Amino acid sequence: MDVLRPTLIQIGGRVYRKSLVQEPVHPQEEEEDEGFYAAGPGDCADEPCDAFVVEETEKGFQCRVEVPSPLYKYIIGKKGETKKRLETETRTSISIPKPGVEGEIVITGQQRGGVISARTRIDVLLDSFRKKQPFTHFLSFALTQPEVQERFLQFKEEVLEKCSKDHGVSSSLFQNPAKLHLTLGTLVLLNEQEIRKACELLQRCKEDFVDQITGGSPLAVEVAGVEYMNDDPAMTDVLYAKVRMKDGSDRLQAIADQLVERFVASGLMLKEWDRVKLHATVMNTLFRRDPGAEERSSTAPGKASLKEREAFNARNILKLFEHFYFGEVQLDAVRLSQRFSTDASGYYATSGQLNFC
Repeated sequence: MDVLRPTLIQIGGRVYRKSLVQEPVHPQEEEEDEGFYAAGPGDCADEPCDAFVVEETEKGFQCRVEVPSPLYKYIIGKKGETKKRLETETRTSISIPKPGVEGEIVITGQQRGGVISARTRIDVLLDSFRKKQPFTHFLSFALTQPEVQERFLQFKEEVLEKCSKDHGVSSSLFQNPAKLHLTLGTLVLLNEQEIRKACELLQRCKEDFVDQITGGSPLAVEVAGVEYMNDDPAMTDVLYAKVRMKDGSDRLQAIADQLVERFVASGLMLKEWDRVKLHATVMNTLFRRDPGAEERSSTAPGKASLKEREAFNARNILKLFEHFYFGEVQLDAVRLSQRFSTDASGYYATSGQLNFC
C-alpha cells in the first residue's frame, strides 16, 4: 500500500509523489538522492507547465533557477554523479556556478520536456535538502522590557530557592533575560537574496493585514503563568511563560498565524502547526550544555538529539508558579532575528523588522 499510495509533497503549487525506490548510496556519502516523480496534473515532464519560465533559444530550450550556493552540492552529488544522472535521464546540460559563488543554475536542452523535467527534479531535490538545513533566522517578538526582565530574574531566583532539590533543576536551564522573546516560526535563509526576500515579505504583510489588525498601535500583552511542552511534568525539557492580549482579543494570534501562513506560502518557512503556539521559553534543557541554543527546538530543522537533553522535574515549579506574573509588554514590531547572534542591547541581531507604529 505504501507503493500504491506514496507520500505527496507540494512545491510551488505543484504536487509530487515521493518514490520509494532507493537509489544505491556510497559509504559515508553526505549527499542523498531521493526519487521524485510529478503526480497527476503536475507532471511537467509530459505537458506544458507555467510554474517557471522556459525560454526558446537557437539551440533548443533553456531554464534558469536561482539557488543559494550552499545547496549546489546536492545537485552535483558525490563525484558529480547526481548531476550526471539528471543530465543523462533528461537529455539536458546543467551549468552550476562555482562553489561559494552566488548565481543561477542554467538548464539547456533540445527538448522542452527534458528541460522542464530537469527543472522539476532539481526543485524537488532542493526542497528535500533545504528541509534538512539548520535554520538561520526566526520571526520573533522581543520581550526585552526592563520590568519583564526583572520579574524573570525574580522567577529564576525563587525557583532555585524553592525547587533546586528537584531532579535536574539548576541555574544553567534558564533563558538569558536579554533574549526573552516569542518565536513565530523559523526560516532557512542561505544568502543575502533570501534575507532580502524575507524582509520584503514582512513589509507586504504590514500593508496587507498587520496595519488593519493593530490600527497602527502597539499590542498590550501580559506574560503570566508557566506551562510545559511535553506530556510528563516530571520529565520536562522546555518550560515556557504564557502570553495573552490584555484586552482579551485574539489579535496577536491572528497576526502570528497570518504571518506564518504567508511565509509558508512563499517557501521561506516550513509549516509545523495549524496555529502558532505563542510562548516565551524561560527554561530549556538544551541551555544546560549549550547556552547559545536559544532557538533550537526538537521540531525545528537541525541536528539536535535527545542525547543532548537531561530532563528536569517541573512538578513543583508548575504548582508554585502556576500564576507567576512576568509583566506587561507593549509589542510594537515583528523582527527577523538572526540565530546565534547578539546586538548592542543583548538581543538577537535583526536582519529586518515590521513596525506596528
